[in-house]
Amino acid sequence: MGDLQELVEIWHEAATDTVALLRSLNDTDWDKPTDLPGWSVRAVAAHLAHLESDLAGNPQEQVDVPDTPHVTGLIGQYTEAGPVARAAWPTDRIIDELESSVETRYAELTQNPPADPTAPGPGLAALAGWSWATLLSNRPLDIWMHDQDIRRAVGRPGGLDSPAATHAAGVFATSLPFVLGKRTGAEPGTSVVLDVTGAQPQTLAAAVGDNGRGAALPEPPEDPDAGLSMDFETWIMLAGGRRTPDEVKVILTGDEDLARRVLAGLAVTP
Repeated sequence: MGDLQELVEIWHEAATDTVALLRSLNDTDWDKPTDLPGWSVRAVAAHLAHLESDLAGNPQEQVDVPDTPHVTGLIGQYTEAGPVARAAWPTDRIIDELESSVETRYAELTQNPPADPTAPGPGLAALAGWSWATLLSNRPLDIWMHDQDIRRAVGRPGGLDSPAATHAAGVFATSLPFVLGKRTGAEPGTSVVLDVTGAQPQTLAAAVGDNGRGAALPEPPEDPDAGLSMDFETWIMLAGGRRTPDEVKVILTGDEDLARRVLAGLAVTP
């Protein structure tokens, strides 16, 4: 399984950390709103429990998902079904389901890893058109992002230097060329540098080629057309669609209009 087994280990550690965080919350924490529209801490926890339970092969209660502004499309209906079905559950039951489902999946993935990483994954993966490889990359990202949603909601920062945080940084780093080339409509030859500080420091650079597509640069140019600088948590909140540019602190340099267009396009995970 190679690198996929490493992803399984990162996901398992992230899920274990999230379970521990949930068990440490008090009753009032569960009702606190998160950055996700319409979702409290309880809804985030129920969503995670639902996903992992479904992926573990457990039968799911069929519920009617109400029409709300934050629910769009089939994926939105699916993800909302978890919180709806668990709305009346005691919090311990939600945590127990998440923990037991994770352990069931972890045992299966370590003892019987998927033979073909390119084959369609189960549950949500099949609905989204994901392969096993995509699923195993997305699960640690999703778990960690939701862990951070909960931490921000209850005022308990942490986990920014974990293996899952490093994985999330790597995933989001690949999006800068797409943002520059596709979302900003920048001309060929245009370059941008994104400087990330804090727990996961890195400098990312991209330029638009003659074909109009953005491509990563191995080294940042000395005089890029635009630059953006922000700390790691800010970048994650922007890339994950948790905050808008006017809600965070970002330093812009060079062509300010281009920098603002890049900033506006950073959200790649709704």
